[in-house]
Order: sequence, then C-alpha cells, then structure tokens
Amino acid sequence: MTEEEARARLKADVSRETFGRLETYARGLEKWQRTINLVSPATLPQLWARHFLDSAQVFDVSEARDGLWLDIGSGGGFPGLVCAAIAAEKAPGLRFTFIESDLRKGSFLRTVAAEMGLRVGVLTRRIEETPPQNATVISARALASLPKLLGFAERHLAPGGTALFLKGATHAAEMEEALETWRMTVDPVASKTAEDAVILKIGDVRRA
Repeated sequence: MTEEEARARLKADVSRETFGRLETYARGLEKWQRTINLVSPATLPQLWARHFLDSAQVFDVSEARDGLWLDIGSGGGFPGLVCAAIAAEKAPGLRFTFIESDLRKGSFLRTVAAEMGLRVGVLTRRIEETPPQNATVISARALASLPKLLGFAERHLAPGGTALFLKGATHAAEMEEALETWRMTVDPVASKTAEDAVILKIGDVRRA
C-alpha cells in the first residue's frame, strides 16, 4: 500500500479534526526523529502505511468505549497515540496513559499529544515497576515476546480487561511458548496491513 492510499483510507474513516490531529502527529514525529530514534529510519518514508494505519486497526479491534487504555512501551506512540486521536472522536469516554521508560521519548509523547489537543498521561518508568493500573485495555507493538507481555498484562489489566498485542509471523511460535506458563482466552485477528501478522486479542490472563 502506498502512502497516499494509506492517508486516503484513514481520511475516509475519521473526521477532519481527527485527521488533522494525525497530520500534526506526523509532523511532530518527523521533527523529533532528527534527534531521537522514534521509528526505524527505513520506515519513515512509509509513516502512514507502516505505522499510522497499522496502529489505527488496533482501535477498530477494541470494543472498549470507556475506562483506561494503557499503552506500554509506547516509544514513538504506536499504537497508543493514534488510538487516542481516534478515540477523542469515537470513544471520548476512554482515558489514555502511556508507559515509556525513556525520558526523551516521554517528553516527545507529552509534547506531541499537547500539540494534537489530546489529554493523556505519560509515565516515564519501567512497566514492571509501575503500580498496577487496572486498565480496561492494554496495547503494545514491537515491545517484547508474548510471555513477557502477558506478565505485564497480568499486572496492569482490570478484571475483564483486554490486551491487544500486534504480532508478526512468529506469533504462533510465541503462543506455543506462552502456553507453557500462561492461560488466557485469545482471538487472533488478521492484520489488515501486514501479511502473516495478527492482533492478538487476549483476556482472562492467569498463570498456568
């Protein structure tokens, strides 16, 4: 998918205000990328197709319309900041908090969120050292292996909450490894942007 096709698809799915917020995000990311490695430099020319559209589909998979959405290992803000922009229009009852241990990336998230007109919380600390957040939704992209992500989910998910983890072609092997120590409900949703990739929709996380 080309950049123009990705932009057109997002533009058709959201309001003018939301699309404007995403454009503000793109400009901010390109500016900060000059001094902080927020995304792989090789993917910057495909920012809308590789990062924005990929993140937007996570919001589509979620059914939550209120409560806390916790994005962990947020880095450059994917998928959390894209989901927050869409939620401001489609699910204003959702609150967003980002956990990112890198202080510079935390500053980026705070600054760009403010420029986008979004009120979000940013916790610059390690995920495993952050007090339990009792989140309705937890999201993560390109952060860690599934067994480690499930440990984070067990700590921070509210009862009945849902984890949304984007995973690539190795997701089946990661699931097999995870089942050695974890039990859960899981619904793998095929990615709309990457072949062999999925969004793992996970609930009822518990140790085996």
